[in-house]
Amino acid sequence: QVHLVESGGGLVQAGDSLRLSCTASVRTFNNYYMGWFRQAPGGEREFVAAITWSGRTTRYADSIRDRFIISTDIARATVNLQMNSLKPEDTAVYYCAAARGPVSQSQTSYEWWGQGIQVTVSS
Repeated sequence: QVHLVESGGGLVQAGDSLRLSCTASVRTFNNYYMGWFRQAPGGEREFVAAITWSGRTTRYADSIRDRFIISTDIARATVNLQMNSLKPEDTAVYYCAAARGPVSQSQTSYEWWGQGIQVTVSS
């Protein structure tokens, strides 16, 4: 069982930056990889980024590539999502998730989910 807790959300203006963090209750990092998803109002949950705990493998959605950076801090068992040049269309509830096996962008691959955190970008 993996327990995930997100932090760092809030209300920002377009062009601002924000960093989300997800603290995971894992003891054996090699068995898992981590992802961020988001769900906009009225929309479906979509993939944002994923990373192995070593940081050697990352995946990004095309919509946020070159603006968002995913990283890990093993000492703190934390996965971070640095979001730069935020746009109003980035407004969503952001979810942290954990999975095992090959890194996937499919939410069905992820077994454990955080409760989500709101990010609102005003124009």
